[in-house]
Order: sequence, then C-alpha cells, then structure tokens
Amino acid sequence: MKNSFFSRFTPKEPKFFPLLKQLSEILSSASDLLAESLKHDSPAERAEFYKRIKDLERDGDKLTHKIFDELGTTFITPFDREDIHDLASSIDDVIDGINSCAKRIHIYNPRPISERGKELALFIQEEAGYIHKAMDELETFRKKPAALRGYCSKLHDIENQADDLYELFIKKLFEEEKDCIEIIKIKEIMYELEKTTDAAEHVGKILRNFIVKYA
Repeated sequence: MKNSFFSRFTPKEPKFFPLLKQLSEILSSASDLLAESLKHDSPAERAEFYKRIKDLERDGDKLTHKIFDELGTTFITPFDREDIHDLASSIDDVIDGINSCAKRIHIYNPRPISERGKELALFIQEEAGYIHKAMDELETFRKKPAALRGYCSKLHDIENQADDLYELFIKKLFEEEKDCIEIIKIKEIMYELEKTTDAAEHVGKILRNFIVKYA
C-alpha cells in the first residue's frame, strides 16, 4: 500500500536516494575486485582480494542497516517503507554473494579457472553497473520510466546468459576434469558465481515492481 493521503501534501525525505546510490557504489567496487581477482592465481593474491571485498561487504552491511534505521525514524518516505527495505536488502544480497565467491576462491584455492568461468564474474560486474545506473534513475523515474525499465531488462537478459554459460561450463567440467577434488572446488565456486547473478536479477524484479506501483 502507498503512503497515506496526507503524504501527497507533505515533503518526502530525499535522503534515501543518496544512501541507495552509495550502496550501489559499494556493489560496483566489489564486483570490480571480484572480476580482477580471477586474473590472479597465487594464494597470497587471492587472500588480499578477499580481504578487500570483505571490507566492502562490511561497509555494505553497515549502510544497509543505516537505511533500515532511517526507515524507522523518517515520517514520510519517497516510496513505501517495505519497498525501500526490499531494494536495499536485495542490493546487499548481491554484495554478500560477491563476498561468498571471493571467500570460496580464497579458501579452496583451486587451479586457475578457465576464461569461460571468468565470464560469470564479468556478468556480475556488468549487472552491478546497471544497478548503479538504475539508482541514478530512482528519484525521477516516475515521469520517464523507460531508462529504468531498460536496466531491468538488461539484468534479466544477463541472468539468462549466465544460466546458459553455467550449464555449459559444468557439463564440460565433468567431461574434462579428472581430479575429483578440483571438480568439487570449481563447481562450488561456479555455483556461487551463478547464484550471485540471480541475486542481481532479483534487484531488477524489485525495480520492475517500483515501475508498476509508482510510474
């Protein structure tokens, strides 16, 4: 349900827009580090990238909780409180997914992942870019929702491509890799990468709901 009748005549608190944009910037930075980390194969390098991503993940958690706290103390919000809550939570979920990917790479320390496997990290990086652009549209999309709708479509398309790539990669992994331990390591890392593309697409689904409700 939308805010009350009186909210039409009361100034809405705009602070949520910069907070959500800041959260998307953390997401973009984490996705950049993840993509870069897959170019490095030494345990020390993998540990360093995980540490940097973990720091960003903690920043994302703090900012998400700040948004939740603001929702509890702000009289009039620009959108329904539960919608802002769900949007912030879904962006934070993508950051958490990136952290989980980096943690598994660090702990399992697999052999170098193939170029096709690295493409999943590039998909996550691309999705993060579209989410960041979507946050730029959030304050004004009511009048011109086309750009935001386009970003949602891009997120959906990328997730479909990631599904196809994941299925093909796993098929080839079982056909070509003879080391059972490496299969387990790489399969779990790839699964986490693919799951993170799903989380990014879920942000798009929430934004589509914004368009339906508010545009």
